[in-house]
Amino acid sequence: METSKEQASVDYADFKEKVKRTIYIDQLSPQVTAQVIKAALAQCANVVNVEFIVNYTIPYDIPSAALVELDNDMQAKAAVELMTDFPFIIGGMPRPVKATHAKAEMFQDRPPCPGLKKDFRWIKQGDDGYETMKNLKTLAKWQESENMVLIKNLLDEEKELANQQQEALDGNCMKYGMLETVMQNGAIKTLAHRYGVSLDG
Repeated sequence: METSKEQASVDYADFKEKVKRTIYIDQLSPQVTAQVIKAALAQCANVVNVEFIVNYTIPYDIPSAALVELDNDMQAKAAVELMTDFPFIIGGMPRPVKATHAKAEMFQDRPPCPGLKKDFRWIKQGDDGYETMKNLKTLAKWQESENMVLIKNLLDEEKELANQQQEALDGNCMKYGMLETVMQNGAIKTLAHRYGVSLDG
């Protein structure tokens, strides 16, 4: 028993160190992947692991937040300061992401705190706190409905942005293709001669 308690203390201490070197990033584009986050933070930190936070209150698989573990707490501090001091865009989202230091309760796999005892009980009508819990449940349902509207607007916004970016990309590819064709068939030399432009250095 004593060994298991000691191991629990060690595990929780390791977990607290993990929390210190992890940051929480919010307002992510649904199109963002772990690789995109790693590339975006490469200038100030080395990403060890990315864990997207699933929103179970909506019927869409669109994680908009993530826990990002870095090499150490100094990198975590630098990353949070970078995204706080400057508009930081990840994945083409038209608004900057937000970053804060992670907290223990954000982790689904967090180990139990040694020595902490939790008691649970069902609350029924007439119990102390019943009306408060009932009001909180009503408020949660109202917030869920409001959240659904915001999510739908976000998806529409993302779709429009993706279309605009694709159109711009296709346009640029077409321009470069035309320029390359002109260079290959020698027309550029004819035009340069006609307008008296030298192509040398």
